[in-house]
Amino acid sequence: MKLNERSLAFYATCNTPADNAGFLYKKGGRHAAYHRRWFVLRGNMLFYFEDAASREPVGVIILEGCAVELVEAAEEFAFAVRFAGSRARTYVLVAESQAAMEGWVKALSRASFDYLRVVVDEMEIHPLWSTGS
Repeated sequence: MKLNERSLAFYATCNTPADNAGFLYKKGGRHAAYHRRWFVLRGNMLFYFEDAASREPVGVIILEGCAVELVEAAEEFAFAVRFAGSRARTYVLVAESQAAMEGWVKALSRASFDYLRVVVDEMEIHPLWSTGS
């Protein structure tokens, strides 16, 4: 499926509840400085905006084939979203509190299709209910 900028912007700001949302500090790609951005997680897409009132995302990170992990950094509450292979890139993010960091790490770790596939496979092996025959 092809997505254009307008449909991505609509999805990023639609009225349905987000999987997670809040301020994080994002380290710039070429710049060493952190910028405070408003992040919105919807499915496997992590949108980021200039601020909470912005209607157009500055960018989006598609969370497929990534690992979310805590990092040793000078900043407290830092974690990273790392991509390997041909998409090799690391996004270093910093939360404003321990609780916020833990919430983001958990939400981002569960956002990929790979994670959902493991959950479904596990449910097929160990069903929670019987269909009764």
